[in-house]
Amino acid sequence: MLIEHITLHRLKLPLKVPYRLSLAEIRHFDTLLVDMQDDQGRVGLGEATLLTGYTDETVAQCWTLASRLAGEIVNQPLDAAKSIITQSSQVAPFTATALVTAIEMLEQSPHLFIEQSVAVPLLALVHGQDVDALTSEIDALIADGYTTLKVKVGFDVDADLARVQVIQRLVAGRARIRLDANQGYDRDDACRFARSLDPDDIELLEQTCVASDWDAAQSVAKVSTVPLMLDESIYDIADIDKAADLGVASYIKFKLMKAGSLERLANVLAHIRDRSMEPVLGNGVAGDVGCWMEACMVPGHITNAGEMNGFLKTSDSLLQKPLVVEGNAIKLASNFRPALDEEMVARYSEATRRFP
Repeated sequence: MLIEHITLHRLKLPLKVPYRLSLAEIRHFDTLLVDMQDDQGRVGLGEATLLTGYTDETVAQCWTLASRLAGEIVNQPLDAAKSIITQSSQVAPFTATALVTAIEMLEQSPHLFIEQSVAVPLLALVHGQDVDALTSEIDALIADGYTTLKVKVGFDVDADLARVQVIQRLVAGRARIRLDANQGYDRDDACRFARSLDPDDIELLEQTCVASDWDAAQSVAKVSTVPLMLDESIYDIADIDKAADLGVASYIKFKLMKAGSLERLANVLAHIRDRSMEPVLGNGVAGDVGCWMEACMVPGHITNAGEMNGFLKTSDSLLQKPLVVEGNAIKLASNFRPALDEEMVARYSEATRRFP
């Protein structure tokens, strides 16, 4: 089988509401969308959504590299094309993942084959800031069936602690709370925050300090009253092993866009568990295609609430048949294959390139 056509789209996808992180306030996703077709007429899709501060890849670099690689792999056999792309996976994993996963979809990867319909539970992000907003929001989310709620921290220790305490009082045992600092604290603030937490209903605290500061991670681990998770610190197997050896995490979060391929993602998730830590999967900054692929990886690999909810943040779906969400879960139908809504893709496209 040969790759016959590749279309790349650089998209700006507006969000329903701003997504507030310690890194930035996000109002749109910058997304590379790959649309690939082989000489048998089969279609493969791939995606990379770039977030400055989370990855070193910029939108411009991603677009330039994806365009170069697309030009090199068109008319190539699938295995040869993957080999070409993989050479760039260390320096540009997001870009490489978008292209390789499109090929894996062409290959009908078993990781994307859902034999029986399945529900993939998601967590929900808590946006509210004041008591009234939080009360109505949390009650509504729990009524919808959500059992894990994500709360962004990493802004100001005292304000974060006060808000978490309000959320704990409102949750009152009805859900688990996942805290995420997105590298927002320095070592001292992270330690003060982690040691001051009441562990009631808190599942974990994620990535308190800068990704490369392993000394800070050790300091936080010594004083934290709740289990810790690393995300931005983890890009490969060596990072997972380092976290395990240092004893700085009970959970490791990984995302498809870091993996380079679905096959490698499966291996990474297994390795996390082999090192006596629990894997968490999912990308809150991703569109329909990336979230669908991650959801397909949940059965057999993940036992907690998925974070592949980025597609729920965008104003519109890019798919002819959008992903179905009922209650707190993505409903994956057996043998579902996403197809692009070309009109919607064109609406949000800032640039398009076709090969050949």
